[in-house]
Formats: sequence, structure tokens, C-alpha cells
Amino acid sequence: MKGKIVIAGGRGSLGSLIVARYLNTETEIVILTRKARLGHANVRYVVWDATTLGRWAKELEGATAVINLVGKSVNCRYTAKNKAEIIRSRVDSTAIIGAAIQRADAPPKVWINAGSAAIFGDAGDEVKMEGSLMGNGFSPEVCRRWEAAFHQYDTPDTRKIFLRIGIVIQSEGGILKPFFNLARFGLGGKIGSGEQYLSWIHETDFANLVDWVIGHEGIQGTIHATSPHPVKNKDFMQAIRQAVGIRLGLPNYTWSTKFGAWLIGTEAELLLSGRRVVSKTLAEEGFQFDFPEITDAFRNLAL
Repeated sequence: MKGKIVIAGGRGSLGSLIVARYLNTETEIVILTRKARLGHANVRYVVWDATTLGRWAKELEGATAVINLVGKSVNCRYTAKNKAEIIRSRVDSTAIIGAAIQRADAPPKVWINAGSAAIFGDAGDEVKMEGSLMGNGFSPEVCRRWEAAFHQYDTPDTRKIFLRIGIVIQSEGGILKPFFNLARFGLGGKIGSGEQYLSWIHETDFANLVDWVIGHEGIQGTIHATSPHPVKNKDFMQAIRQAVGIRLGLPNYTWSTKFGAWLIGTEAELLLSGRRVVSKTLAEEGFQFDFPEITDAFRNLAL
């Protein structure tokens, strides 16, 4: 694909997957970043603050796509300060990109904004598709505000896609390496009840999905960026043990998971809650996953 892709949050773990997808191609990649950096290959860096309009907005003129992946990590303690920053970072960056698109003389062809499957909260066994009822609690509320910031902008000349992203399993970054290490030390058993569902997507499928939605002009609206086969935590952990060649793993009880989360400064709900999210849209539109099954995904990414 030729043209230009502008990525806000392009230096994060998800942004790096998209950059790698187009690196050393004819696609011009522009990464919006808070600090000036030297470019390389077909990648340029442009400074922005994610809250105000500036020279960076000119990069959207005539772009093939603008992709917003900005958001403070939720892997932290949910203090009042952190909660406010989690919301602000997502809402402000989304809103300012929407404002820049509306002011553009030649707006980008498509605007892709990251979101989260966590909008459904702790949803038990219920299958959640696009259009399903949202959940309750802090994480769903963050997602509601995030999506509201995206939908408030009418961009008739720019197609809009909001990706509710599940857990992206990656060879570098993300959650996978700590889980593999737990399994190698004999601690790769179920977490909590083990019955909570994990909605996930392989890094290759995530990058391919972004490329796919850019290229399919009839695709718009909310899409669940998840594998068609969510798994329970106990099966997720079993697949990890298989990938590293460990037969058994001690369970991580609810109380010990909460204590461990407190020790490392994060929230236990990130592991103890779950949701069973799939995409009706991708199934109907024929998107093909390279790694639809968790065992194949882990076998490919085993570290």
C-alpha cells in the first residue's frame, strides 16, 4: 500500500506492530510523538502534545489513514490520580484528532481509533458482539467516555472505525513474557477460578486487521479486534504451559493474586475479571485470522 499513515502512539507496543507491518515499504509512516526523534527508513517523527492543535495537524492532510493508539497503561493502581489520567489520555487525544480532521482541507480517508473490549466489564460466559450491552464499573466507564469522544465528531469525508481491542499477545512487549516465565517456574496454573474468559488476538492478526480495514472502504463503525475463539483463563494457562513444555503449574488463588497485584502496584481485576468477546462484523465480512486458536498462537510466539 502506498500513501501515508499517521500514527498517534506509534512508539507503544501496538504502534510498533503497525510500524513493522509497513516498514521499508512505499507507505510513508508518520509517528506523532511528544519528543523530537530522528527518522529512519520510511518513518518520520512529528512532535505533538496529544491535547492541542498544532503543526502536527498538517500531517493529516491527504493521509491514507490516521490511527490513534494513545492511552495511559491500565497496568497500575487505580488511584484517583491514575484513574483521571487513564480517562484524560484517551479522551483528549481522540478529541483533538477529531478536531484536526474536521479542520483539514483534505482530510484522511480513514480514522482508526483504539478502544478496549473491557467496555463489557466482567461479563461471565455471555458472548459479546458488536451491539451487545456494555458493562458497569471503572473500565467500562473509561471505554464509554473514550467512544463518546470518538463519535462526537462528524467526518463525512473520513471513514471512521473504532476497534475494541482484546489482549494482543506479542513476542515482544505486552503480557506474554511474564506468563511464560510464570509457567517455567512452575506457577503457570489457573488464576482465580480459572473460569473467566480472555478475549485475545495474535500480533500478526492485529497488524493484518489494521491493514484490512484501511483497504476495505465499505468497513466502518465499531469492530471487535479479537480472535473468534476466546478462552477461559484455565485453558489460556494450559496453552502457555504446553508452549514452554511444562506439564503442571501451581494455581494462583484469588487471594494470592490480589496480594501479588498489590505488591507490584497494579490491579487484580485485570486478571480476575473476564469477558467473552467476538466479532460478528469480521465473521460476516470474511476477515481471515492466521492464528484463530490459542495453542497455535502461543506455539508461534513461545519465548
